[in-house]
Amino acid sequence: YPLSLQYSEAETFLKTTTIPKPLIDLNLAMFKNPVSRPIAQYLEGLLMATNRTATGNTTYFLGMISVKGWWFYFPVVYFIKLPLAFHLLCLIAVLGNIALIKSIKPKEMLNKIKKWIKNHFTEFSMIVFILIYWTTSMKGSLNIGVRHLLPSFPFIFVLACLGIKNILNKIKKPLFKKAVLISTMALMGWYSLSSLMVFPSFLTYFNETVGGPKNGYKYVVDSNLDWGQDFKRLKSWMEKNQIDKIYIDYFGGADLDYYIKEKYVRWNGKKSPDELPKGNYLAVSANQLQGGRALALPDYTEKTDYYLWLNKYDPVAFIGNSIFVYYID
Repeated sequence: YPLSLQYSEAETFLKTTTIPKPLIDLNLAMFKNPVSRPIAQYLEGLLMATNRTATGNTTYFLGMISVKGWWFYFPVVYFIKLPLAFHLLCLIAVLGNIALIKSIKPKEMLNKIKKWIKNHFTEFSMIVFILIYWTTSMKGSLNIGVRHLLPSFPFIFVLACLGIKNILNKIKKPLFKKAVLISTMALMGWYSLSSLMVFPSFLTYFNETVGGPKNGYKYVVDSNLDWGQDFKRLKSWMEKNQIDKIYIDYFGGADLDYYIKEKYVRWNGKKSPDELPKGNYLAVSANQLQGGRALALPDYTEKTDYYLWLNKYDPVAFIGNSIFVYYID
């Protein structure tokens, strides 16, 4: 990465952000020193993420589109993107441990909490991290994917396991212990099966509460569902069905010229549908499709109804849960 290019690109980006000028000047100065140069690149990434969290990103969610986002975005996405079996495991862990707590007098509550923290400082630290991380995420404006919650997942998994382990260790009645053990094993089996059933489209996984992967696009898109990963599957579908020409409104990084060469025409959803010749196929990425038939919130001023005309058509193919193919007649 040539220094001149690295510096100029960083300068161009940083000066378009809301980052305080002293931080920008410090970051740019660090690029000029060979020792601090790698740290400067890392700092630029942190500033980039901080700026995006503060300023937001265009997001489709529950039929709406916004730049600033919603405070309840992450709780909803967390609930529909993780296996329902895991939520039930967490419920068993929480309710089971609550049931094990003996009645405590209000005066003894503080001492009991202090004692628990002292004896379970690792678990306490995990809980604190999860609370801080989730609060920060929910207060931010960057609502583009459940992936932003990933740093909290390992701690949630560990706490759920420890909770169930504690229940099994403390339950006295063999029948209750057996019931918890069988329920846990059954839910783990369901967890594995529900994940395997979406193969190979793991990114598009949604749990049963929203009807599974096929319905995920109705709730959220972007990195929850569509990162352009299904383009090669679209190419395979074209070959299988001997499609020699297709109009494409694609979201992603695939090189269309490389994969399908002269067999496609780039389509912009904001064009009038009258410009699309009848008797042709149109492939639209879920991101583009939902962005073009959403209700815009006041903070979003661009057009959002340009794909409503597609509602009168049923897709002839659903590629990998993220690309819709229509035949326009």
